[in-house]
Amino acid sequence: MTDNVIISIKGSQYNGENGPEEMELVTPGSLIRDGQGRYTISYEESELTGLEGTTTVLRIEGGRVTLLREGSVNSQMVFEEGCRHLSMYETPYGSLSVGINTKRMKNTVGENGGDLEIDYAVEIDNLLAGQNLFRMSVKRDPALKLKQ
Repeated sequence: MTDNVIISIKGSQYNGENGPEEMELVTPGSLIRDGQGRYTISYEESELTGLEGTTTVLRIEGGRVTLLREGSVNSQMVFEEGCRHLSMYETPYGSLSVGINTKRMKNTVGENGGDLEIDYAVEIDNLLAGQNLFRMSVKRDPALKLKQ
């Protein structure tokens, strides 16, 4: 992976018991457009997210975003406004069935970056685990050279 963008991620999780848990991460990453007009954003997770040793890839095509994680945690999550998608979430401690119910999604990612916002609920083994708001801003950074 060759870094060519700066990615700013803000996440909030509401589980109903306490106030929101919030996380913010700024990291270098890559933004690639394929020949079909789809975009791929990728970055390395850090100790801050608790997923150190994991690569995260977001594939954006039309009204669907697929988040793939490989490494210390393996998962696939599909976000599509108004839809519920099921997947398996593999951790070192075992696998869980995860449902993703996307309430709202806004995407302006293009050739020079953009913003992605996803408001979704997470179900674990068919029980609501929390409501999440994920915001990502992607900006081209002239200091990061894309090597081809």
